[in-house]
Amino acid sequence: MSEIKVNQLGHKAPKLKKELKSRHITMISLGGTIGTGLFLASGGAIAQAGPGGALLAYALIGIMVYFLMTSLGEMAAYMPSSGSFSTYATKFVDPALGFALGWNYWYNWAITIAAEIAAVSLIMKYWFPDSSSALWTVVFIMIVLTFNLLSVRSYGESEYWFAMIKVATVIVFIIVSLLMIFGILGGQAPVGFTNFFISDGPFHGGFLATFGIFLAAGFSFQGTELLGITAGETDDPGKNIPKAVKSVFWRIILFYILAIAAIGMLIPFTDARLLSEDIAVSPFTLVFDRLGIAFAASLMNAIILTAMLSAGNSGLYASSRMLWQLAVDGHAPKIFTKLSRRGIPIYALLLTLAVGCLAFLASFFGDGVVYMWLLNASGMSGFIAWLGIAFSHYRFRRAFEAQGLDSKLLPYKAKLYPFGPLFAFTVCMIVVIGQNYTAFTGDSIDWYGVLVSYIGIPLFVILWLGYKIKHKTKMIPLQKCDLKVEK
Repeated sequence: MSEIKVNQLGHKAPKLKKELKSRHITMISLGGTIGTGLFLASGGAIAQAGPGGALLAYALIGIMVYFLMTSLGEMAAYMPSSGSFSTYATKFVDPALGFALGWNYWYNWAITIAAEIAAVSLIMKYWFPDSSSALWTVVFIMIVLTFNLLSVRSYGESEYWFAMIKVATVIVFIIVSLLMIFGILGGQAPVGFTNFFISDGPFHGGFLATFGIFLAAGFSFQGTELLGITAGETDDPGKNIPKAVKSVFWRIILFYILAIAAIGMLIPFTDARLLSEDIAVSPFTLVFDRLGIAFAASLMNAIILTAMLSAGNSGLYASSRMLWQLAVDGHAPKIFTKLSRRGIPIYALLLTLAVGCLAFLASFFGDGVVYMWLLNASGMSGFIAWLGIAFSHYRFRRAFEAQGLDSKLLPYKAKLYPFGPLFAFTVCMIVVIGQNYTAFTGDSIDWYGVLVSYIGIPLFVILWLGYKIKHKTKMIPLQKCDLKVEK
């Protein structure tokens, strides 16, 4: 039988099994970040803002993400919960904010599953152009469902190896690129920084172009917050969460910064192929092609396929745990607290997958209009979650001080508090507000563009205010924030 704990409503609920190790949570968080944003979108970033603009934008977003992860890591190490920032907002800010953050994040990942289902079918068409999309859809669903149904350890192992493939690819790419840059491989003279300074480089397009990439870079780093979700099923969160936070930051910065610098050196940012979203002209493929690897496109196609499987796998895990915690906290129907004998939130898992499949089916009707609106509504979710993390951490530490608790009780202390969460909140707010700034810069406001880009914000506000009005919640005084840790 599973262990028992008591939720906020006084009901007993089974505990999730703590079977994730440090290597699992490190790779889960890392794998959630390295994907199509690096393998495909990095080329477009360099083409639009030049190598200097792309490097600056990704470095600034990387610093913001670092502070977010230290904030989340401090709370998760002290109070591990599968509800993560939803639970922390409920305890340290306002239950209405926790409710809205939780449902917002669940919806985001449920829709992400639909997007990955659609993407996998397109990827498989590269090798099997005459095959049925339905076949690959079923195969994808069965793979991610199986990994999530078996046990949390099986999920952790599958995600560990999915992430390892991506990490190994980036490492090999960086090594090969450096050898080519210095003229050791490829039979060409050293290129150095020559391609950085052609045309109007290295900052092509000036400030606005770099700012546009700054916004896009934020999407590339989304997924790092999975680290907080895994805390509820980690065997020693006080030890493993801090280790994961420290290693993830350096790996992300090294991978993204070195990879983008290498692409910028080897491929002129004026090369029109960088703007293509075709796998065959991914910047990674272009570099491997230049080395003379004939099967470069097929290789990158296979790696991007594992990235899609990884995203779907993590999406199902994160959203099912969030829904389970919402139910435990009384923010979702009680049926979703039900765990299988293996400690898996079975009904939360099945509902999430069903919503993802229904959203995917919506792409076949009305020219996909409904599906595109569903995707647009989820676009802001990651940034809203990040804002929630920064604000919750600021309140958490202030409540710690207000209640006279010694910060030595914290298994891990976030660096540069209070600068860290305040900086992260400010930068993230700039990203959210500036999401489609061009809609406001023409002769007249592009209202359709505004609606498409910002639809996620009013939906979040409706959830927040709806719960607040119904339950008459208020911001929790610092002296009354719940800082008790369950044993």
